[in-house]
Amino acid sequence: MKYNHIEIYSDGGCSGNPGPGGWAFTLKADEVFEKECSGGSPATTNNRMELTAVIEALKTCIPYQPEKVVIHTDSQYVKNGITLWVKNWKRNGWRTASKDPVKNQEYWIALDELNNKLPVEWKWVKGHAGIEGNERCDALVRLEMDKFLKG
Repeated sequence: MKYNHIEIYSDGGCSGNPGPGGWAFTLKADEVFEKECSGGSPATTNNRMELTAVIEALKTCIPYQPEKVVIHTDSQYVKNGITLWVKNWKRNGWRTASKDPVKNQEYWIALDELNNKLPVEWKWVKGHAGIEGNERCDALVRLEMDKFLKG
């Protein structure tokens, strides 16, 4: 199935940082198909969960061959990393401006490859501000974290 326009909301979080974490995304394609997906890890970081959410969302988009993908994230780290910082990181051999290795490099490499395969537009949204897609992802993230916290 091919879809023209895909809207995604994504979120990730941790209880403690590092600690048990969860990630989630919601996907709506051409206003006719909807999907939710989530997962987690018993020991991770908030940034890794934010990155995992968008990586998994973009992996889901590949078979649909969309003409446009809009990702709404409440993570400035993710949005700025993929739209502003990644070009310099690659040029500098995956080092920051201060010559330190880029944290979560393997996640950034995966995200960059997916971002280059799809027509992605990145949008930042304020978290915990009543935005339906963001609130749904936040709820899914909390459910994933609870699996590890409640055993």
